[in-house]
Amino acid sequence: MSEFAFLSATDLASKIKNREISCEELLAYYLDRVDRYNGDLNAIVVDVREQALAEARAADAALVNGDALGPLHGVPMTIKESYNLAGTPTTWGSPDWQDNVPTEDAVPVKKMKEAGAIVFGKTNVPLMLADFQSYNEVYGTTNNPYNHERIPGGSSGGSAAALAAGLTGIETGSDIGGSIRNPAHFCGVFGHKPTHNLLWMRGHAPPGDSRSTPDISVIGPLARSATDLETAVKVMSGPDEIMARGYQLNLPDLGGRKLGDLKVAVWKDDDMCPVSTEVRKRVEAVAEACRSAGASINDEARPKFESEHTHETYQNLLQATMSARMPDADYNSLKKYVDDLDPDDDSDAARVLRAQVSSFKEWGRNNDLRQHLRWKWHEFFQDFDVLITPIMPIAAFPHDHREFKERTIMVNNEERPYFEQVFWAGLTGVSFLPSTVIPTGLNDEGLPIGVQIVGPEYSDLVTIGVAKELETRGFAFTPPPAYC
Repeated sequence: MSEFAFLSATDLASKIKNREISCEELLAYYLDRVDRYNGDLNAIVVDVREQALAEARAADAALVNGDALGPLHGVPMTIKESYNLAGTPTTWGSPDWQDNVPTEDAVPVKKMKEAGAIVFGKTNVPLMLADFQSYNEVYGTTNNPYNHERIPGGSSGGSAAALAAGLTGIETGSDIGGSIRNPAHFCGVFGHKPTHNLLWMRGHAPPGDSRSTPDISVIGPLARSATDLETAVKVMSGPDEIMARGYQLNLPDLGGRKLGDLKVAVWKDDDMCPVSTEVRKRVEAVAEACRSAGASINDEARPKFESEHTHETYQNLLQATMSARMPDADYNSLKKYVDDLDPDDDSDAARVLRAQVSSFKEWGRNNDLRQHLRWKWHEFFQDFDVLITPIMPIAAFPHDHREFKERTIMVNNEERPYFEQVFWAGLTGVSFLPSTVIPTGLNDEGLPIGVQIVGPEYSDLVTIGVAKELETRGFAFTPPPAYC
């Protein structure tokens, strides 16, 4: 049965429907792989297998009875630890939250279960979902399945690692600074950051705040195929009960168009966050595949704003949102520290700290700047269907648990700031744009590299549609040899 490990969720559901394997057998198969492989990987950190096995047996009975099947009927699934799963801790990697045990599933978890998925565990995250790596004092460190000495990404690092290692059928993560997209890149899977507020995220929140939708933050799927992303987006999207009084979901898709019918812009590199030669070449390879299919390609077109401006706006809004998660005592201590900063200190560190405790007036000014950026993107996408960009400057780098201020990365033999890496995620995140990451194969060290496909707001099925087209042209998931 080894051929089941790396199938897409779509294919797994099809095999169940066609009675090639039962729901219980498939779950048992994945649980066996978890028992064999997860010890060294440490991707799945919460286990609810007994409950899942009972649900799998019920799913088999439904199949026998001819009950209506959802698109993910019987597919074993894990979820990011930051989602509420009734009866299990939601800690966000914080020891202070180990006693936070919700009694109700998050809404997106409910929706995936209603579609037939069987949730059997939760996957690892960094502390407070605030790193490109995934380690914390509660659950330890998650490794990259292509090289255990390397990071899997973060904050949905456990999600991507479990998928790539063939330990689960489909995953769902969250993203405010690339937390779906950089793990997809580092672990060679597909990931989709939706248009802001498209996927209802109730139940993905710190303790006591299960209904809010934080600025920039979204939830979204990770998978081994682009078709799975499409399925999951359709399952989890839609207005909540309040919005449903006046809104209906009607997402555009490619509408019969092929890759060759599209106008594609390409943003290969930027001085704000230079990318490695190999990453740039992968962006060029995706662009060339589009060109070979007949698409119109433009390497020079850009929205009418400066990179520095959009990144500064993003950072100011991001830092304010992230600090809102802090316990009151920590926030008050931070505010006092910032109040004592030298007024002439204009260093990057000082700017970040001031943004973390910005006033509502300052936040409002940056939000206004963001709205202008959104309209600049809207104008840009009048001329283009999608934009191809990098998502991270390098492939997976070695684990680095030093203090943030001590960390750097090497790009083309040049030392670069650690958090500079967030630029490509923030470029689209601040303006609420959907972004789909596709794998482009392994580099000479056997590490995956991903590329980002960006579209205008609410074109989620368009960017995923382009990913589906490119997947048929070889930009597909490659299993890690050690797990085959």
